[in-house]
Amino acid sequence: MKNTLLIAFLAISLSGCATVSDWFTDDEELEVRRLKPIEAAFQPSIKWDLDVGDGVQDYYSRLAPAVGYGKVFAASRDGIVVAVNPETGKVIWEQDFANYENYSLKKALLWYSNRAVSAKISGGLSVAYQSVFFGTEDGCVYALEEATGELKWKVGVKGEVISAPAVDGGVVLVNTTSGHLIALNPENGNQKWMTESDVPPLTLRGVSAPAADSGGALVGTPTGKLQVSILETGLVAWETQIASPSGATELERIVDIDVKPLVFGGNVFVISYNGTLSAVELRTGQVIWTREYGSYRNISIDGNRLFVVDTNSNLYAIDRRSGVELWSNVTLKDRNITSATPHGEHVVLGDKYGFVHWFTQEEGKLVAQLEVGDDDEDEAIFTGPISDGNTLYVKTREGKLAAISQEK
Repeated sequence: MKNTLLIAFLAISLSGCATVSDWFTDDEELEVRRLKPIEAAFQPSIKWDLDVGDGVQDYYSRLAPAVGYGKVFAASRDGIVVAVNPETGKVIWEQDFANYENYSLKKALLWYSNRAVSAKISGGLSVAYQSVFFGTEDGCVYALEEATGELKWKVGVKGEVISAPAVDGGVVLVNTTSGHLIALNPENGNQKWMTESDVPPLTLRGVSAPAADSGGALVGTPTGKLQVSILETGLVAWETQIASPSGATELERIVDIDVKPLVFGGNVFVISYNGTLSAVELRTGQVIWTREYGSYRNISIDGNRLFVVDTNSNLYAIDRRSGVELWSNVTLKDRNITSATPHGEHVVLGDKYGFVHWFTQEEGKLVAQLEVGDDDEDEAIFTGPISDGNTLYVKTREGKLAAISQEK
């Protein structure tokens, strides 16, 4: 009887008709997971991959890689930061910022753990001024030498730093969960100025990454506003209400703007969670147009097309000048797809099952797919791909950093 069951299990596994994970998944989930056949226009491939620490696991995170100074930089939540050769995938340097204080006691109490106390890196990486900047859930901001990974400075700020810093005009901008927008000196981490905005009783687990452009510091707020401050002094130049709370419960009244403001052609594009996509004039704060789309993922742009992924994992292309919808694609609905990244003639995104998908920018046709993870939610791609030349970089929750090339 045992041998018969074993043979049956092996036969099913080898046939490709089912996997062990399929046995524990309901029919609706299986329908979402199984990709439908497509007519592929080209076959992308993995150029190289490597593991960066323990990844971000199941924690909320926007810890995306960054490219600069001829290197790819990546980090894990627990504290590993690496610089990688983009051609070969070889690690140039590696630093570990986990907390090893009282490590022996910690290990004795948690005998099953082989790591020190996590650094909780969460805010994403930014590269500028020969430095790599990032923040943590413990309210710390780090600056490293890009060439060696050596620590230049580390400072504490008010609130968790769970979005990437912005660096421009001689300041490092950090937005925290406590509603503080903070400008730091990139050379030593000294605070230059700080502004504070209201935080409602109930908000999403996320904050808007700040943007710096044309002498302004731009940020979305948990109260649905787009705020612009003077980059040099921190004085608020203007703020515009993008989304207004409505509904009887706190949950219904969530209007967070959790995306990084996108500046292009003298306008700012932002989107709120509750369903408001707006184009705003950068100089005056006047709303040019508003459309009903809701998202917490960053907007991207190429030419006159905005690319938006909504809360239901639907992909849209929208004319930036008028807000008119050019096309939509609902093929990946419920796969928890990432923000979309323009890459050549395509727009590319990842999903929670570890797949990368290519759509044509012109008409939104799905033309290529590649599995980077292992068809497991633990191998989910959780932030939008990074485009650099002919290469894309993606990172999974388990910490796999992959360089992808595409050849027609």
